[in-house]
Amino acid sequence: MNIKDAKQEVENAVKAYLSKDKFGNYVIERVRQRPLLIIGAPGIGKTAIMEQVAKDMGIGLISYSMTHHTRQSAIGLPFIEKREYGGEEYQISEYTMSEIIASVYEYMKSTGLKEGILFLDEINCVSETLSPAMLQFLQFKTFGNHPVPEGWVIVTAGNPPEYNKSVREFDVVTLDRVKKIVVEPDFDAWKEYATNKGIHPAITTYLDIRKSNFYFIENTVDGKAFVTARGWEDLSDMIKLYESMDIKVNERLISQYVQTKIIAKDFAVYYDLFNKYRSDYKVLDILDGKYDETVKERAQAAKFDERLTLMGLLLDTITSLMKKNLTEEKLTAVLLENLKDVKEKSAQAGSDILQILKSKTDENKETLRKELKRGLIKKQDEYILCEIISRLEGYTASIAEKGLTDSKKGFAAIKRSFDKGTDELEKNTESTKKKLDNLFTFVEDVFGRDKEMLIVVTELTANVSSAEFIGKFGSEKYFENNEAMLFYQRQAEVFKQIEALGKMI
Repeated sequence: MNIKDAKQEVENAVKAYLSKDKFGNYVIERVRQRPLLIIGAPGIGKTAIMEQVAKDMGIGLISYSMTHHTRQSAIGLPFIEKREYGGEEYQISEYTMSEIIASVYEYMKSTGLKEGILFLDEINCVSETLSPAMLQFLQFKTFGNHPVPEGWVIVTAGNPPEYNKSVREFDVVTLDRVKKIVVEPDFDAWKEYATNKGIHPAITTYLDIRKSNFYFIENTVDGKAFVTARGWEDLSDMIKLYESMDIKVNERLISQYVQTKIIAKDFAVYYDLFNKYRSDYKVLDILDGKYDETVKERAQAAKFDERLTLMGLLLDTITSLMKKNLTEEKLTAVLLENLKDVKEKSAQAGSDILQILKSKTDENKETLRKELKRGLIKKQDEYILCEIISRLEGYTASIAEKGLTDSKKGFAAIKRSFDKGTDELEKNTESTKKKLDNLFTFVEDVFGRDKEMLIVVTELTANVSSAEFIGKFGSEKYFENNEAMLFYQRQAEVFKQIEALGKMI
């Protein structure tokens, strides 16, 4: 199965294992909860799906790479304990608590989360001395004498033997006690994740054209040549950072992540071409409805690869604007709730608005600290909390500077600043809606309702931010073209069925 299906399988299993009856007992008792064993090539996204499932479900996540553990750190250190049996005192061997089990208890203590996922990666690559303990762990969910705490679902992962010489095969007895999930590289499944993650459009459009270069591992005379999903994602982050710092992205940088010479060189050439298209087509002008006949004629004469790149540039720009708009809207809503609380408290007799603002700021700082400690906060939510703190501190500094110690006057100044921000947000929303309309106008004017329009409609539908923006603020051109594309697809399917029927006759 692909990584998207694997994520759903993991989420379904975790939900099932954590489901309780009316008495608060787990429906599937711990002894019958089979650990999940995910087998997949390196860098395919196994760790990433654990993070997504934990965040989506609001449960804890503790990750360990088992290749970094010795037998002592996994099962604990031995010590001598005295026990009495039949009136006689004996010395016996006991073990301190496993580092892994202890970390689960420590996590629960510091975060307050009592349920979660214990994720052990590279489980089939452990040392020979640790191997028996790992088999015991998979069968009995214990390290040494200490069981995994109730409410923690065990998920493990490993590489197939062809990718790692250190792999140890599990016997049938062990495999019969786990839920085995085999994951294969699949660009189309990864593309959906990449679209919502904001992977650099040069990478997604390149891989749309060169799907076979998405995942590649080969033994050569110079060693292993490879490129993985993890490599493309990390390269995307670095390209964005380099671009923001005005540092040139070249083949040397690319080859540090895409460790296959031919693919690294090919992408480097494409990246330069991508930037040339971005400059030549003046994407922002197109979205402002200001393109001229020269741009139109070039796009119409372009080969499909160039058209695909142009669609990627346009879609990345418009979806980034929609995502930014939605984030600002959520930020405004959270800020409004904070300010309502400030207003209510500042209306009380003898209240100090500066102290109220400081208290509210500290409250948000504590919330952020706890969420970061849990490791479950999403990037957008982290940004919103940081921005709320910054704006509350800004209000505090502004009021103190102007000497507006009176609560009514102080809050009136805050309201004026807040209202100015909401007015700006409304203008940006309308501007983004207009740019979206201009995108459809350009594509229809230049290409008609052909493959390019299908790409636009499909990508806007698949992208979480654009789908949310359109659902919230509407877009007549989107719905009009979406219906048209569905009609053409149904028509094409009917023609195929008729053709197939004719061949049968």
